[in-house]
Amino acid sequence: MENKENNELNRIKLKKMREMMRKVAVQGKKKVIFDKPVEVTDKTFDETIRNNQLVVVDSWAPWCGPCQMVAPIIEELARQYAGKVLFGKLNVDENPLIAMQYGIMGIPTLLFFKNGELVDRIVGAIPKQMLEQKIKRCL
Repeated sequence: MENKENNELNRIKLKKMREMMRKVAVQGKKKVIFDKPVEVTDKTFDETIRNNQLVVVDSWAPWCGPCQMVAPIIEELARQYAGKVLFGKLNVDENPLIAMQYGIMGIPTLLFFKNGELVDRIVGAIPKQMLEQKIKRCL
């Protein structure tokens, strides 16, 4: 029985590996369009803002009530602006280096990067319409 389960697990792993390799091959040929926020970390932050024309980074923490209010707005805007704006989520509890580098003292803090440069920031929860106005000004 155990051998049969191992064979099944290996088959599933191989299938998943092939799917991942296909995705990587496709990504190498064309620009990947994200329609949902991507996780940004201390290690991936610089590459993320350098490799995308317009990036909005939502600096948040799981315990933050206002952050939870902003999260669905960020997800909706990520779908709406897919291919034009990359939305990132930076958990400041798990990624303190970037939080310190950009002087994030209150959350949520939204950082706007255009061509790798910080061009704007919003501290606190704001309505979707106000956030969308900022995005349109950056485009």
